[in-house]
Amino acid sequence: MSMSSNRPPDADPLAPHRGRLLGLAYRMLGSRSDAEDIVQDAYLRFAGAEGVQNPEAFLVTIVTRLCLDRLKSARTQREVYVGPWLPEPVCDAEGLSADAATELADDLSFALLLALDRLSPMERAAFLLHDVFDTPFSEVASMLDRSEAACRQLATRARRAVRDERPTPAATPDNHARLLMAFSEAATSGNVARLAELLCEDAVAITDGGGRKTAALNPIMGADKIARFFIGVTAKNAGHDIRIEPAIINGAFGALLYLDGELDHAVSMAIDGERIAAIYIVRNPDKLRHLQPDVTA
Repeated sequence: MSMSSNRPPDADPLAPHRGRLLGLAYRMLGSRSDAEDIVQDAYLRFAGAEGVQNPEAFLVTIVTRLCLDRLKSARTQREVYVGPWLPEPVCDAEGLSADAATELADDLSFALLLALDRLSPMERAAFLLHDVFDTPFSEVASMLDRSEAACRQLATRARRAVRDERPTPAATPDNHARLLMAFSEAATSGNVARLAELLCEDAVAITDGGGRKTAALNPIMGADKIARFFIGVTAKNAGHDIRIEPAIINGAFGALLYLDGELDHAVSMAIDGERIAAIYIVRNPDKLRHLQPDVTA
């Protein structure tokens, strides 16, 4: 029997859905490179399928199921991961848009991605499909091969967990940029007191080196400890050519730090009011490889 192609002449059927598919896979996996692999695999399966009436639903279903499969192997890899795990940072957040009128559609913050990572894979999928990508539960049930009632329960548990862990609403861009600049200046000048003043008393700093680069093996808790940690890191790098470039990291103001001309780490911050609540630093070179900075002026 001959196979009918789902690809119209001179058209890429994936193009209208690519951002949505990448956004779903990235939120599921926390890796842009893995998300691209998943979407490409889904496209190949779509191209080889017959009689697909709804390309978007078909592709979303395939991407979701491939992500669930990938998470099974990721769980084993995470058990041997050195130090804290952080998502792979992205600078082109617009290319991962959920393209939906939901509260979380444009949220790619590290805080949300870490909250998602603590959910079970099925909870994560149900929550993302419904609450972020605005997919009706009747369709979510089909995609996850669960009853509609079960999918509602999964999403409810996930929603509760995410609300408990998400920070207060993000700071304004101007305030975010101001705090980032003040933090950089205080760290460079070695002013521990000033650095601590910029942080919430219960702030946390998480560094991800993945065993490839030096990083704290546990989260650093408290304003004073974080301040002293960054002063120490700055002092150790005093002999290097350091360049800090402001950048949009996961949809919020952050920075890319270069040592001797090489990208060394990406920094993202969560702001609570007028102070920094959390600092996320990715040094693992595997997670920086695909970073294409959208550097602000």
